[in-house]
Amino acid sequence: MAESLLLRREGPIVELRLHRPERLNAFDVPSFAHFRRALEEAALDPTVRALILTGSGRAFCAGGDVAAMEEARTAGTLPTFFHDLTGEQERSVRTIVGMPKPVVAAMPGVAAGGGLSLALAADWRIATEETTLVPAFPALGAVPDGGLSYFLPHFLGLGLAQELLFTNSRVPAVRARELGLLHEIVPRDQLEARSWERARELAAGPTVAYGWMKRLLLSAFSTPLEGQLAAERVGAVDAARRSELPEGIRAFHEKRSPKFPPPV
Repeated sequence: MAESLLLRREGPIVELRLHRPERLNAFDVPSFAHFRRALEEAALDPTVRALILTGSGRAFCAGGDVAAMEEARTAGTLPTFFHDLTGEQERSVRTIVGMPKPVVAAMPGVAAGGGLSLALAADWRIATEETTLVPAFPALGAVPDGGLSYFLPHFLGLGLAQELLFTNSRVPAVRARELGLLHEIVPRDQLEARSWERARELAAGPTVAYGWMKRLLLSAFSTPLEGQLAAERVGAVDAARRSELPEGIRAFHEKRSPKFPPPV
């Protein structure tokens, strides 16, 4: 399934490009498994300091491949299909959220269903004027997966999450930016350049600190203040033992920009 995914590496940055443009980059089980394995490899590679997720053609990702769903329905294997598909989705989202390095989602167009879940799992989302966010699950009678039922209420609050899911609302880029679901909107012809520029900025930053930021922001929704304070202290001490924080302090003292080394 290598043709379903294009991998590009430049220095400490890896771009994973979903490459099924004729399907709006929708996933079937084999293509999702291939994507998940590539994610895991990037997450475990200590020389990778930032990751870009994007899609070929006019879409980011349309979620699950409905044609593959129809084949499974006809064959009487739909429960097995969804068991396997959502399993790959779950492992992929866990990897994106859990990897101690920033992930940029570059979204040329629609992000629907599980594709929206993948985008919301990323740490920085850049869209174009053509980008639209769509829950999509209600149109099929499907249950949200990939963490969408977690991300939407955390980003929007319960009321807006209910509105989006129960009406299957299409959210254009400008509105999504107002809601905090996107960080940037750029012209379509600038998306690739801007996503790489942002990834380079993040890759040059304090990778250890970014990893702790991801962990702490996630735990903030389930951990009491006392626990969060304790976790912050653990992170602060861990950073003090590494190479980045001493360099940041030294650069501040010397009135220059820090040059954060690879995490050790």
